[in-house]
Amino acid sequence: MLSMAILLFGMLFTLRETRAQSVTQPDDQVSVADGAPLQLRCNYSSRAAPCLFWYVQYPNKGLQLVLKYITGETLVKGTEGFEAEFKKSETSFHLRKPSAHWSDSAEYFCAVSDTVTETAGGAEHKPHET
Repeated sequence: MLSMAILLFGMLFTLRETRAQSVTQPDDQVSVADGAPLQLRCNYSSRAAPCLFWYVQYPNKGLQLVLKYITGETLVKGTEGFEAEFKKSETSFHLRKPSAHWSDSAEYFCAVSDTVTETAGGAEHKPHET
């Protein structure tokens, strides 16, 4: 059975204030068989109520938002069949897909922020990289 490699990279977004935030993705690379379930782990720390994001970067493409958790329902549905569940007690926001495919091979980034502003199209995050 052939497997695909999924690369993981953490992104850290913070406010200009002194609130400590961090995000870690424990796995550097995940390999799964075509059609198998996929889970990409993300753990965060934040002193404020976090806004959490998953991004994907396909080869030779820019970053694309997969899904975001700002507030409300803890199970978030994203693009291409991806979902993530916000678990405050475990400080986790793992990305899952019931059946991964070759087209999912890419670099995935987990991000945390506590800066969100409202726009005409809905909530938009305004992160500050460190």
